[in-house]
Amino acid sequence: MKSEFKFAAAPWVPYKDFDPALLARLRRMGTKDYEKHPNPEFRIKVLDNAGVIDIADRFAQIKQSDEQNRKFVMICGNPNPNTYMPLAELINLYRINCRNVYCFTMDEWADEASHIAPETYRAGFTYSFLKYFYEKIDPALRMPRKNIYHPTDANMADYSKMLFDVSDGGNYTLYSGPGWTGHIAFIDPCPELCGCETIEEYLEQPAQVVTLHPLTIAQNSLHGVFGCSGDVGNVPPKAATLGPLDVKRAARRIEEHGLTTMGTFSSWQRMVSRLICHGPVSPMVPGSILQLFPTNVYVASTIAQPIECEETVGY
Repeated sequence: MKSEFKFAAAPWVPYKDFDPALLARLRRMGTKDYEKHPNPEFRIKVLDNAGVIDIADRFAQIKQSDEQNRKFVMICGNPNPNTYMPLAELINLYRINCRNVYCFTMDEWADEASHIAPETYRAGFTYSFLKYFYEKIDPALRMPRKNIYHPTDANMADYSKMLFDVSDGGNYTLYSGPGWTGHIAFIDPCPELCGCETIEEYLEQPAQVVTLHPLTIAQNSLHGVFGCSGDVGNVPPKAATLGPLDVKRAARRIEEHGLTTMGTFSSWQRMVSRLICHGPVSPMVPGSILQLFPTNVYVASTIAQPIECEETVGY
């Protein structure tokens, strides 16, 4: 008879102190139970190709901002050319004037001394946003360049205030998707953000530069801008990021869990999606704070499948 092999998770695992029985239950969870949550305003929907909803929602809001002559403020994640190029094409095709659109990019890389990368950095988020969204919009339809906000050394201390003021007190939409640690933007389980005694205190923290968790660096080493090659030494060690306060203040929140490794079944989102949607609300899984607020979370069916031992499968 085989004996059970038990061990403690590595010290750097953010959720190493979570209840083992809870973690085992989350790993077994399948599609049937995924959409159930005690907070009815935290709406989970298992749905493939939810990126279409992201594009459609942004386009609808931008179109209404033109037709109703009202402001639309959105928080934008990057790099995301496969969302922004089709969105720009829709704007051009339907001749939507973006004069009332204001964009805040949610994060940007920073070096070891906390200096934020310039918009000319090719692997940077601002570079990607400007190239694949702003510059793809017909100049006659583009929002004024001053309506594009991104973290810089000069504005970082006031970034949350700028977002709050420009959005007239939090009237903005947060579009997000989790990282390997469960981060929103680069709100990682990091020293700068995890010294709080209560969730209420945690939620009051504004945008700032943080030290990235090793999992975040490993995740991004697999991204195209870094060659999809696991070159962890080529990923900056810090980043400028929105704070939990900016998540709390948002009028609307749309979250998508559907990333896989180059279109395969393999995904570093499968476990952290469960922790975000059904685990405890904790700074160790930053995206779990979404459970406290009205949020639409779209989870791909492959992410919602149970986590099982695949004996014959390698990397």
